[in-house]
Amino acid sequence: MDKVDILLIDDQPAKLLSYEVILGELGENLVKANSPHEALGLLLKLENVAVVLIDVVMPQIDGFQLAAMIREHPRFQKLAIIFVSAVQIAETDHLRGYEIGAVDYVTVPVVPEVLRAKVRVFIELYRKTRELEAMNEELEKRVAERTAELEAQTEQLRRSEERRSIALSAGDMGSWEVDIASGHVEWDDGPYRIFGVDRATFEPTVERIEAMIHPEDREKNAVATIVAAGDSRFQVEFRVIRPSGEVRWCYGAGVITRDSDGIAVRMNGVTVDITERKRAEERQLVLAREVDHRAKNMLAVVLSVLRLTKARSTAEFVSTVEGRIHALAATHNLLSATRWQGANLSQIVDEELAPYRTDHRQRIESGGPPAMLLPATAQAVALAVHELATNAAKYGALSTENGHLRLVWKIDDQALVIDWIETGGPPAVEPKSLGFGLSIVRSSIEAQFRGGVFYDWRPEGLHCRLSIPRAQIVGPAPAQKPLVEGPRETPSHRPRSLAGRRLLMVEDEVLVGMMAKRILEDLGATVIGPYGGLADGLAAARSERFDGALLDFNLAGELADPLADLLIARGIPFVFITGYQRDSIDRRYANVPVLAKPLEAETLERVLASLLEPRSHLARRG
Repeated sequence: MDKVDILLIDDQPAKLLSYEVILGELGENLVKANSPHEALGLLLKLENVAVVLIDVVMPQIDGFQLAAMIREHPRFQKLAIIFVSAVQIAETDHLRGYEIGAVDYVTVPVVPEVLRAKVRVFIELYRKTRELEAMNEELEKRVAERTAELEAQTEQLRRSEERRSIALSAGDMGSWEVDIASGHVEWDDGPYRIFGVDRATFEPTVERIEAMIHPEDREKNAVATIVAAGDSRFQVEFRVIRPSGEVRWCYGAGVITRDSDGIAVRMNGVTVDITERKRAEERQLVLAREVDHRAKNMLAVVLSVLRLTKARSTAEFVSTVEGRIHALAATHNLLSATRWQGANLSQIVDEELAPYRTDHRQRIESGGPPAMLLPATAQAVALAVHELATNAAKYGALSTENGHLRLVWKIDDQALVIDWIETGGPPAVEPKSLGFGLSIVRSSIEAQFRGGVFYDWRPEGLHCRLSIPRAQIVGPAPAQKPLVEGPRETPSHRPRSLAGRRLLMVEDEVLVGMMAKRILEDLGATVIGPYGGLADGLAAARSERFDGALLDFNLAGELADPLADLLIARGIPFVFITGYQRDSIDRRYANVPVLAKPLEAETLERVLASLLEPRSHLARRG
């Protein structure tokens, strides 16, 4: 260690010289001061003072006063001070010196060995103290460094845990640990959120958690069942019932820890709320069924077009059917573009009149405010425009060079009103009966949507007004191409197996209803309807007399359950006509026959004959 400083203070140079000679053997730095003022100045400059020797008797300021002044400075409160006195001092002076902070007294004449021994003791004490202070500083430094390191690790762990918690929360996840022997469970915030319980009031245990699992899922997802499977990892899906009664779907994955004997002691894992995924899967299944339903409905409409279209020749039949099928396809494309949300009336009109504008562009006007029609309404309007255009091309304004067609629409508080105005063509003559095409116009608008169809056969040309309830309008959308005219079919001469039967028919697809009605009438039945909506069907069921019924399962978005339940309660047999699969229909109708669209005449006849055979021929009231 470096040399220490020994400060020698005396007003007599000879005494200072003697101290210097006596203490020189110690090998330390000896610093001399002839006055208290000089001593104080040296103390402030020196960095390594171990011992101070002070003469008690000095002029102006004595040794006691100087010692008191030294002690007042914070640096020197523990400095070793030895008083040197050449005179006899009293016991009270000794006490005063010790009170000031003196560590020892030396009297004159000084014994060199004694002085050196005393000074050496305080030098060693000073060095030991400095070493301890250095060691303490080093220790404090290491502690500070270690503390900072631990704090950094703690902060890193805190941030990691925070990120984990945020990630678990964002993913509707939670982590947990189960002590299998005690049944005690440790949860983070996630499971409390997933199970819908309060951390302050709910203490998770295996028994309490399993009690919240849906009864149908409880046994196969119990801890005992999972452990008994013998696997180290597991994945499960289950439902939980929250205290509020809400059911949530969960996915669980975990690891089982076993002791040296293979006994399971702990389970760790995560739980994920997958309710939204399950709901999305259900919606996807419903959508798939709906697509299946729409496809079969479309096939049923196509089959109806084929069966109801009549012509004088094969070529005329092909042309007529082809036009109507193209009309359906065009409307289907427009509806598909909006995911079956609706179709724009302007696009419908443009699609249907496009073939005629090629030759009569200057003689066809159309326009009106934006109007998005519901899917079924869009198909009906497309068919109506197609049939009117076909009729005009055959017999009306579009069959001559001077004819003019004006198709305009407006929307008021009650309805969408479409005006079809032909001028400049052959004089319009009201027919004795409407052909198939114009019958479609009336049936589609009036029967299906409770709208109005008005034909005015004027000398200058046909004026037709279509009135559609405003409820059928949702905004602008795509369109389809309508069907063509054909002569009426003469009844077939087949066995009348349903003769005398009265049948209620509720079907929202006009063409399907028309075709089914014709089949049933050919079989001798009297058809009540068809009705296009649930309310109309219920009203007819309560007021009409009939032996059986045919119900479309989906009536313009409403299920036929209320009507089916009414018929079951009154003991009236019925069949479902639908594009849905059997498993899409409620189980309580398991005994009700289901006829898939498109309908087959032979199957329809066979099912109805079998269904009505054991029943009385007496008419029944619905």
